[in-house]
Amino acid sequence: MSKKLISISCAIACSFLWGTAFIAQDTGMDYIGPWTFSAARLILGFVALLPFFFIFEFKKLLKTMINFKLVTSYILLLGFFLAGGNIFQQISLLYTDVANSAVFTVLYVVIVPVIAYFLFSKSIHKSIWPSVLMCLMGGLLLSELSNLRVRIGDSLVVIGAFFWALHIVYISKFLKIFNFPITIASFQCLAAAIFSCIPALSLEYVSLKVLSLEATEIIYAGVLSSGIAFLLQIIALQNLSPAPAAIIFSLEGVFASVAAWVLLDQYLNEYKILGIILILGAVIFSQLAPIYGKKYYGRN
Repeated sequence: MSKKLISISCAIACSFLWGTAFIAQDTGMDYIGPWTFSAARLILGFVALLPFFFIFEFKKLLKTMINFKLVTSYILLLGFFLAGGNIFQQISLLYTDVANSAVFTVLYVVIVPVIAYFLFSKSIHKSIWPSVLMCLMGGLLLSELSNLRVRIGDSLVVIGAFFWALHIVYISKFLKIFNFPITIASFQCLAAAIFSCIPALSLEYVSLKVLSLEATEIIYAGVLSSGIAFLLQIIALQNLSPAPAAIIFSLEGVFASVAAWVLLDQYLNEYKILGIILILGAVIFSQLAPIYGKKYYGRN
């Protein structure tokens, strides 16, 4: 299996974990606040990855000459973006519904290529923009069009989308100088957890008793959607450019809709099915169009 195919598979698996975790995020705040939920899932993500760090990368790091100050700066920056994306999405669920959140979260698909181009002069293949448009249309159809109203929660999701976009772009940049995916995944979770713990302890009531009431949701969102999923995201970005990777990550909206249909018995109507088809089409087009261009025209 080629490295790119492995990365695409990791991106799809990551999207699945993110999408299905949306239910845990939505139902996991009955007894705890959004800052506490975010901090708890990020701590669990770090703990889940720590054994893999020691087994697979710790000895390699000891033998590698690294710029500790630069690596620490990147880890803190990624942790800040991760904490920001998490908390804005989590708080938004208190003020808006999953339908609206799905629409506005998809905006990072547009933001990623813009950031990559203007900050790092990253060339964007012409197939990206039709794929982006298909993703946006698909995200809109996945929402309940009849209930689509702009609320304060939607604005929070949009802000969160900028954090997610910056997170994707800077991971891709960081991997070029520090190709240790488990280290990045684990310690960005630790940094993000620290950023989230301070407001959680200051603004919300935190105790083991109330945390235990949301244990199932926190474990799923922490171990799988934070720890494992963010590791898969980084492995995906080893061989995928940020813009096409973001399009694949948008499959989380598809998986969220299907999970809601299966687990919550939410109706999957013809609009949502068409939205799923559009996003799947965007993912396929974004990956096949560059290959077709090289094969038949000898250019990107």
